[in-house]
Amino acid sequence: MLFAVDIGNTNIVAGVMDDDEIRVFERITTDRNKTDLEYAVIFKNILDLYQITASDIDGAIVSSVVPEINSTLKNALKKLFGCRVLIVGPGVKTGLNIKIDDPAQLGADMVVAAVACINEYPLPQIIFDLGTATTISAIDKDGNFLGGVITAGVRTSVESIISKTSQLVGISFSAPKHAIGKNTVESMQSGSVFGTAAMMDGMIDRISEELGEPASVIATGGLAGYIAPYCRHSIICDDNLLLKGLNIIYKKNS
Repeated sequence: MLFAVDIGNTNIVAGVMDDDEIRVFERITTDRNKTDLEYAVIFKNILDLYQITASDIDGAIVSSVVPEINSTLKNALKKLFGCRVLIVGPGVKTGLNIKIDDPAQLGADMVVAAVACINEYPLPQIIFDLGTATTISAIDKDGNFLGGVITAGVRTSVESIISKTSQLVGISFSAPKHAIGKNTVESMQSGSVFGTAAMMDGMIDRISEELGEPASVIATGGLAGYIAPYCRHSIICDDNLLLKGLNIIYKKNS
């Protein structure tokens, strides 16, 4: 079995792949202050919940946009499993043809998601990852990674507004009944859900025009399931995208 970890700025996705079957999928909070032992204990507890033992794991792979904790996570996985730990980065085979100015600048999460989508969905593609930042990737009909878009994440935007204003409060990310909010909470929910959905629709139109043909649209990330249903374009939500991509990359490098 493969233990796969995607380290994001807010959350870490941890999962177990048994060949191509996802046996475990969990999110934990990214904590830059935790030690390798503390992460090892967390991962062991996750495995215990699913009645999987450390000896069942024969490989591990990590993608990360938080470089300062890469070594901590790598040491945690080695301590727990005693196996090879692959870090997605330069020198790792992904099979992805990246056509941007400096391919080394492309985030590991965007690489992994693109690898998974190309393997599973029709080309060309537009891929949304709604995390701490919202990223959009464009894949052409030949499977080339053409480039992308980065903007503030939904939760990040709301938290920023709240921290800089006196009268706004925290909200749940659920859609209000109407786009025109009748109170502060509804107004913020409209902006967060409908506003993000409208941005996604607009970017799909613009990117599709540049691609020259309609594209498959795939969304992943913690908030994708809250936002995508309110888009006017058809969007496939795939919460397991990163685990699938990590599994493919690990096999390419085995």
